[in-house]
Amino acid sequence: QVQLVESGGGLVQAGGSLRLSCAVSGSVFSINAMGWYRQAPGKQRELVAFITSGGTTNYADPVKGRFTISRVNAKNTVYLQMNSLKPDDIAVYYCYARLRAGTVTWGQGTQVTVSS
Repeated sequence: QVQLVESGGGLVQAGGSLRLSCAVSGSVFSINAMGWYRQAPGKQRELVAFITSGGTTNYADPVKGRFTISRVNAKNTVYLQMNSLKPDDIAVYYCYARLRAGTVTWGQGTQVTVSS
């Protein structure tokens, strides 16, 4: 099993930047991919970006060119650098880890608010 702890959310003006962090503990060797989902008020949770154990990354169309997902293995941490933030990016952001066994573990979520 793994445990995920997120940090880095907050309030930023439109056009600004935030960096989310997701610290992983537990059986990190069992992780196949990690990433971020977000859920805006009244909307379904949607995939933002993910990175595989091999380093392949993938982004949702609304964030391509603005968000970057990365990881630092020595710190067991995955980051989501968010630039050029828009009010449409307002949501609770959830880190997740997909294990090789197929199960998914979620973080507690962190709020991102963008003022226009």
